[in-house]
Amino acid sequence: MAGAPPFPILVGALDAILLGMSYQVLARKWRPRTFAEMVGQRHVLQALSNGLANGRLHHAYLFSGTRGVGKTTVARILAKCLNCERDGVTDTPCGECAACTEIDEGRFVDLIEVDAASRTKVEDTRELLDNVQYAPSRGRFKIYLVDEVHMLSTHSFNALLKTLEEPPPHIKFLLATTDPQKLPVTVLSRCLQFNLKPLLPGLMTGQLQHIAEAEGIDAEPAALDLLARAADGSMRDALSLMDQALAFGSGQLRAEAVGEMLGTLSSGLLFDLLERLLDGDGHAMLAVIDQMAGTAPDFADALARLLDILHRLALYQMTPEVIDQSDPDAERLIALAGRLDSATVQLLYQIALHVRRDLPLAPDPRSGFEMGMMRMLAFWPEPAPSAETPSAAASSAGAPSPAVSPPSPSASGGGSPLPADAPETAAGPTQPAPPQPSAQPQDIDALDWHHLAATLPLSGMAQALADHCQWGGREGDRVTLHIDTAHQHLVNETVTGRLADALSRHFGTPFKVQVRVARVEGDTPADTAARAENERMAAAREAIEQDPNIAALQETFGAEVIEDSIRPRD
Repeated sequence: MAGAPPFPILVGALDAILLGMSYQVLARKWRPRTFAEMVGQRHVLQALSNGLANGRLHHAYLFSGTRGVGKTTVARILAKCLNCERDGVTDTPCGECAACTEIDEGRFVDLIEVDAASRTKVEDTRELLDNVQYAPSRGRFKIYLVDEVHMLSTHSFNALLKTLEEPPPHIKFLLATTDPQKLPVTVLSRCLQFNLKPLLPGLMTGQLQHIAEAEGIDAEPAALDLLARAADGSMRDALSLMDQALAFGSGQLRAEAVGEMLGTLSSGLLFDLLERLLDGDGHAMLAVIDQMAGTAPDFADALARLLDILHRLALYQMTPEVIDQSDPDAERLIALAGRLDSATVQLLYQIALHVRRDLPLAPDPRSGFEMGMMRMLAFWPEPAPSAETPSAAASSAGAPSPAVSPPSPSASGGGSPLPADAPETAAGPTQPAPPQPSAQPQDIDALDWHHLAATLPLSGMAQALADHCQWGGREGDRVTLHIDTAHQHLVNETVTGRLADALSRHFGTPFKVQVRVARVEGDTPADTAARAENERMAAAREAIEQDPNIAALQETFGAEVIEDSIRPRD
């Protein structure tokens, strides 16, 4: 065919090879070239910058930390700071002079990079140190950058020790390691040590967002958040995963595709699981777990993400302003926080922690995860409804069936059983009567707040708030309470709402609660309880002092009463 290339397949393959050769992976392309471009590690960068600015230069620096947090990157930037031709020794190298450019390209003759993992023998170290005495060829300093320095042998460390302690003035040692515990103490004591910390997911998500915008990548925030969390504190891993996700998603970053690539669960399934738990529907809860198992998830990771959701719930209940409204899970998180009290969140978090610890001991990860969720249902602090039976579900024909509460004390043998001739209806168990209000709304103006605070079904911070408040009065459907400044930290929207719900249920009519911070006159329920406890302790001490047996022991054996061990009788 006229005008057609003679070998079209070969030409296409060659084009693909050339395209692959021209592509630079994100981890290399976006490697920081100045301290200002680094993500996190402020505690290290500030110390180095101040030392360079003030001329306080050490002869040996040790950078430690897990993989991909920037150890070698910081060392190379420091090498540029020491050898910049235009600005001299500075904490802001120009990045344009020959020395800065050659260091960035890895061909600066006076920066000797050594991989200690491949040169562990003492002969290699001696050969390396033979040139220490010679002055640098181009730069201001000759720099030895030794990566994975903990891999050197004992004899290699011994050969390095004397030079490391008293090197010539033109020599700088930059050591990097992921395992500083393996370095001899004699080496550690001769270095300035900087520990680079794993990066927080929020920092990495922000950097990934910046890179995506600069590269023109269509990326969903939820997808970037998944990549940041999967990287486990390593920026290099996050960029490598981003490259992989771009290949998987044909140049786009979608949360669903990234989750499929990483094998992580959708957060929606975990929220579904918690909602079924709150409903007390064990059957539906197991159905959600079965749906999760269809994606072949890592159940240990599922537990970690469940713990993260519970942690965010606890934070929101304590300080609602911490939640990010742009978070795609914000709406469901707020809805869950309204249905759970803080004490229950803490209980679920603690159970999930134990389940995660015990998961390797389970016959298989799924059964261990299922047992953990059933444990949460079994140890629910209030009577939690259990799953309806299949027969009941079939008879209801799709209508919601009333939940069945756990057995009451009378059902287990305590109390009086029902009469033998108690009538049974064909429709099933008798519906429980709705709760009756324990007091009339008009009685609220003449109530005893101390008694009411003790009888309301409260727990945690809501109970503490009620105990430290004093009755202020009622105007319509608004109840006013007073609290002193010492306890104003107990006041927040979530806790006040729980107290309002308890009052509304108690009186059978809706109430709103307003807590004013003001000087409290008289005793609060907490003050009364503390005074009663002090009186009981005083009575207990007096009883001990007047006990003739105690007096006889003191007189005969010189016994002493340990004050802290005295407790009043319950």
